[in-house]
Amino acid sequence: MIPDGIIAIRKAGSTEGRGFTSHDVVGRMRRLFMTRAVGHTGTLDPMAEGVLVVLIGRSTKCERFLTSDSKEYIAGLRIGVTTDTEDVTGSVLTRADILPGADDVREAALSFLGESEQIPPMYSAVKVGGKKLYEYAREGKEIERKARRITVSSIECEAVNEKEGEYVLTCSVSPGTYIRTLCADIGKKLGVGGIMTSLTRSRAGGFTLDDCVTLEELEALSYEERIERLIPPEKVLLGERLTLPKFYERLYLSGCEIYQKKIKTDFPTGSHVLVFGEDGRFLSYGTVKDFPGGSAIKSEILFSV
Repeated sequence: MIPDGIIAIRKAGSTEGRGFTSHDVVGRMRRLFMTRAVGHTGTLDPMAEGVLVVLIGRSTKCERFLTSDSKEYIAGLRIGVTTDTEDVTGSVLTRADILPGADDVREAALSFLGESEQIPPMYSAVKVGGKKLYEYAREGKEIERKARRITVSSIECEAVNEKEGEYVLTCSVSPGTYIRTLCADIGKKLGVGGIMTSLTRSRAGGFTLDDCVTLEELEALSYEERIERLIPPEKVLLGERLTLPKFYERLYLSGCEIYQKKIKTDFPTGSHVLVFGEDGRFLSYGTVKDFPGGSAIKSEILFSV
């Protein structure tokens, strides 16, 4: 049986020593499902835990459509300290003697609501000149980085220990947002510095923590039981559903676009369509595009030939 599907893994985290990386998860999943065709929809730092959406088999083709969704995080924020990694694992650079109050911290956090620009941290996998930033950082080099546009669609800040500068951030952010840097930027805005002390991704790719399974739980299952845990891509991908008649199915699978006026549909341009055959097979994930002959559905990912 060739494995194919999507599964949400609850990745373990650690703030002591070398934590479990997203690549480590992929390696374990390759062994558990006996295939090299394994990917995921967004890297989690070694210290971070939470939702890691893993793609198996042909479902690895879905990555670009599942990474565009916003992600939710729960992060520990410590005000009054800075480190070289912007989190608790790094070397301390500064400490503040006087800390702002909880109201000021919440106000600073809320100021990042909406769109803003964020400079990626040096300890990240962003490439500059063909080399990852963390490689430069380990050499003690500081590289100029371009700011990226990010969106924080929601953010809450709750005091855990105001006297010690301990808070919890709960936020929903656009893909590519670094929560470590968000914590550091909040501290910078307050003038005392800030770092991330913990991180849990609570939602990604339509999955929540409640939808996740741990690697240990998967390892306790038989191979057949693991296969049963995989979710078909058509259950996860978003879009309108369309069943094509046999004639148009053959054209579509041969690479032709299917004009909506021919099949009497009216999906808006730019929308995605889950295309099925008359026998119920999931054929393809398509996109509605404008062609010289009119609006048509063109395959983006082919799942059946």
